[in-house]
Amino acid sequence: MTLEKTIEIAPSAARLTGSLRDIGYDFPTAVADLVDNSITAGASRINVYTHFEPHGSYVLISDDGSGMTERGLIEALRFGTRRSYATNELGRFGLGLKTGTFSQCRRLSVATRTSPKRPQVRVMTLDLNRISRTDSWDITAEESSPAIDRARDLLRESPGTVVVWEDLDRVLPERYAESGWGRRRLRSLASKTAGHLAMVFHRFIAGDVRGRGEVVISVDGEKLVPWDPFAPREQARRVLAEHSFEIETQSGSSEVRFRGYVLPSRDRFSSMEEFERLSGPLKWNRQQGLYIYRADRLVQHGGWSGIRGIDEHMKLARASVDFDTDLDESFQINVAKMSVDLPPTLRQMLERPVHELCVLADDAYRRSANSAGRNGQQSKMPKGSEVALKSVGVVLKKAMLDDSTLPEFRRAIERVRAEHPQLAAQLEL
Repeated sequence: MTLEKTIEIAPSAARLTGSLRDIGYDFPTAVADLVDNSITAGASRINVYTHFEPHGSYVLISDDGSGMTERGLIEALRFGTRRSYATNELGRFGLGLKTGTFSQCRRLSVATRTSPKRPQVRVMTLDLNRISRTDSWDITAEESSPAIDRARDLLRESPGTVVVWEDLDRVLPERYAESGWGRRRLRSLASKTAGHLAMVFHRFIAGDVRGRGEVVISVDGEKLVPWDPFAPREQARRVLAEHSFEIETQSGSSEVRFRGYVLPSRDRFSSMEEFERLSGPLKWNRQQGLYIYRADRLVQHGGWSGIRGIDEHMKLARASVDFDTDLDESFQINVAKMSVDLPPTLRQMLERPVHELCVLADDAYRRSANSAGRNGQQSKMPKGSEVALKSVGVVLKKAMLDDSTLPEFRRAIERVRAEHPQLAAQLEL
């Protein structure tokens, strides 16, 4: 019997680390991936610091979590960590710390402390410049720099972890590293990151995650206010019934939860400032649609995932879709945790509740538009008749959305709109 011969072919460290720098992160999403780790470590306070200095700028992400042992720290710096992830941990591939960091800079250091009684701080560094020279998977211990010294200071009083980004070549290219443009760019990125974190982790910041308290997240000393896409403080919003769907997996099945919301129109918001704030980073029209949460962490903010298209009349429609980490493969979650695909069976299940939500959102939109068009004039129609006509209009629009195989019915609706605009307005078609 011939013995099988095996040959280990380890990848080139220099080539692989270089290629992993471009897998879809920008500055805010890279920081968010590190915040995932802090939340997993049980942190209740997370701080992001940006520091501009000519040819010496750096970024720190600190937390008051449990910290890491020496072995845990070494494992954290491994590409594709060997540790396993518990259900609903925010980690996924064991790559985020490294790929998120190196999408923005060339030098990653991690300072960590585990004991509240002993002030021992461990520091280890993974440097792309060193890897490029040696082509080996080496990390170094106990290095020093102004950024690392500041990280040590942050851990002087209590346990936690500080991630240090230096040599910010993707953030501040060499020719701008000491310019006013560089300072403004770092400040702008910090502002965008604050908005992104306030959105992605809004449930954690608000204390809405079962089993844990509020997580305080700050960027450059400014405490973040959660950006909840469903405007929970607005009394005029409409909350629809929750739907639950079972999705089959290789190991069994898991639940996906859907809930629709119709947000108030501009004239029914509590204030113009709040209306503008709730418009979101992409503004009202592009923020309509599905908000998909993986273990309470937002991974998609808006869009209809192929169920329907963006429509001005539906811009008040938003819906939450929640799934647990055991459905990661079904949703095809990516490394940056900012892209998902709905399983085909789920997309089909969601068609009806999405259509129902859109009918109600369209009705709210047109009601607001008609109210504005009347310029405050009262209708001469008796109130009961007006309400009845509006109800008929909602039923007709729902039928039109529910069954796209009735072109004659759709043409009839369009004819009513064209030939009897007053009736169409009363029906709110």
